[in-house]
Amino acid sequence: MHPLRTMLDAAAEGRFPPVDGDVEVFEPGDDGHCAIIEFTGHAVVLGDMGRRDLLAMGADGFGGASRPEIKLALAGPGGWIGSQDAVLVARGRDDGSPGTLVRAGSELEEHPRVIRSRKHRSDVEVFVNGGEGGGGLVTIGSGLVGRRELSVELLDGIAHGAARGRALIAAALDLVPRDELVWAQVAPGNAASLRAFLATGFVPIGAETLISPSAAQRV
Repeated sequence: MHPLRTMLDAAAEGRFPPVDGDVEVFEPGDDGHCAIIEFTGHAVVLGDMGRRDLLAMGADGFGGASRPEIKLALAGPGGWIGSQDAVLVARGRDDGSPGTLVRAGSELEEHPRVIRSRKHRSDVEVFVNGGEGGGGLVTIGSGLVGRRELSVELLDGIAHGAARGRALIAAALDLVPRDELVWAQVAPGNAASLRAFLATGFVPIGAETLISPSAAQRV
């Protein structure tokens, strides 16, 4: 198991890294993504940069690991840098009873949410509510360091609303085996989504920036 996965699973149980201002550096996971993960007073960087170089650029566990120049160095020319997201975790609730979500058909393969999920995750499964596309879309797949990741989106033509978003997230949790950890990343500026995830049992663990390095960086 990747060292970051061990740290994340421990944090989900309430065992966080020490608040020491330090930065730990690990190799990227099997998917090749770099990342900057920030806990309270402690940071982790996945990438090929040395710890000494990161410290020289101002990396620390109190926000310094997310300095723009560090993100650019990890990405390299032409690399992709994601937003800094809140990292949330909950537990699956599947009890074996039929849920409200069904597997989506091929008509949703070109949906931006599905395309984005397949770009950053493997073994992605896509679900909708209502059978005919319904009012919401859910993706579940294996993401950073192999953790199970969940994303949701209300489909076009459906009015956004707190109750509708919470219901979709709750239905998604019913797809995950009971007590299994499931993760979500939400941009803090998307306050409506953040409130919906918190209201359905997700708890914040830290912050994260996902980075896809350029081909030159991976050589």
